[in-house]
Amino acid sequence: MAVVVGMIMVILDSTVVNVAMPNLIHYFGTSVSTMQWAVTAYTLALSAVIPLAGWLTDRYGAKQIFLITLVLFTLGSLLCSIAQTPEQLILYRIIQGLGGGMVSPIGMAMIFRLAPPGKQGSIMGVLGVPMMLAPAVGPTLSGFLVEYASWHWIFLINLPIGIIALLIGIKYLPKFEQKTVPALDVFGMVLAPITFASLAYAVSEGGKDWGSMQTVTGLIVGGVALILFIVTELRHRQPLLELRVFGSSDFTRGILVFWLSAMALFGSFLLVPMYLQTVKGFSPMESGLMSIPQVIMAGLFMPIGGKLFDKIGARILAIIGLCLVGSGLFMLSQITVDTSKYYVIGAYMLMGSGMGLSMMPINTHILKSAPQRLVSRVTSLTTASQQVFVSFAVAGLTGYYSSRITHYMATSKGDKVVDMTTAFADTFLFAACLAVAGAVLALILRKPKVEPEAGQSDHQANVIPMGH
Repeated sequence: MAVVVGMIMVILDSTVVNVAMPNLIHYFGTSVSTMQWAVTAYTLALSAVIPLAGWLTDRYGAKQIFLITLVLFTLGSLLCSIAQTPEQLILYRIIQGLGGGMVSPIGMAMIFRLAPPGKQGSIMGVLGVPMMLAPAVGPTLSGFLVEYASWHWIFLINLPIGIIALLIGIKYLPKFEQKTVPALDVFGMVLAPITFASLAYAVSEGGKDWGSMQTVTGLIVGGVALILFIVTELRHRQPLLELRVFGSSDFTRGILVFWLSAMALFGSFLLVPMYLQTVKGFSPMESGLMSIPQVIMAGLFMPIGGKLFDKIGARILAIIGLCLVGSGLFMLSQITVDTSKYYVIGAYMLMGSGMGLSMMPINTHILKSAPQRLVSRVTSLTTASQQVFVSFAVAGLTGYYSSRITHYMATSKGDKVVDMTTAFADTFLFAACLAVAGAVLALILRKPKVEPEAGQSDHQANVIPMGH
């Protein structure tokens, strides 16, 4: 419970801005492409500090770092609520992300370590319910606050939750041992945010024009930084991100599927509320309530996915789950100005079912595919990479949407609503293609063989070190 409350607060904030986006654009008098950076900057900030989780928990202890990050995240939320310009909001979202980035990897590593041998799938499935409910509940809560209070409250609401999480954590979180740590990977720490921020910017600009100076510059800077980052991490004895784990083919296959599913799902979460409010004329509260069926389906299928993973592995679950997600997104690609809300709810339910069935089995497959001594460091890698690819998806899909609107407005008879609807449909089709690609790639997944490390008993092999 101590871990779950903290994780809910951080994950909740990944989606609360989605429903508030039209309101924020109007309030600050800015564009979609500018305001989407309130989402992208947050996810990039999360990814920037996630790799530090392992080193800091080794050095200062998991409980202490977990509690400190909760405090920083709560303070960052307070700053966001008083932002006066788009630039200020983006800056404060970065501070908020820097505070909350380590909550999920530290929490997941603690839970995975404490899970009984052979029960990791079931335990992670239960943990996954609030992890998936939070991003789905976020739109409903955000819609209520935006409509009946103001957008400021989507951040102020974190204050009581943060205080509760802090108090529960102080009392109930177990203490884990501190360890002697190697020198911090400073070059990796500098190169990682440069790499990911530059590439996300390039993807965002590329959605409008892949030949523009901004896109090319972002690709060059990001590409060079990426090469230097990979070389640095492979040569460092204790790297920021343990890239050597990609030597496991099972791990590599699993994380590729994971990336595609995260991009398809979380990238589209921003677009559905925008469609409902800008095209269908729904209020923020109404568009938030539309996500409740998705919440229910994700909650129902999450424990089922966890239990089935322990018996049949991730492959079948990933294929079925991603096909369901792809089907929901394909339904959304057929929307028109007159599309019924029940049609959108049906698509939401398919996406929620697929998300619940596949996400945690894929995540647990990745953890079980890694060498046991690296599991705690793998949580940092998977969580950081998810945030990076979600930021790519948000930047890329909003950029693509903007380019489609520009295209249709230049070639149509001037019906703006029809142009926006068609642009949304094209973007959902692109997201559906990502989900289908993930399902096809999942065909090559296989159940990893978990063997004890040298010098360990079978029982010891299941005890996950909490350190870096």
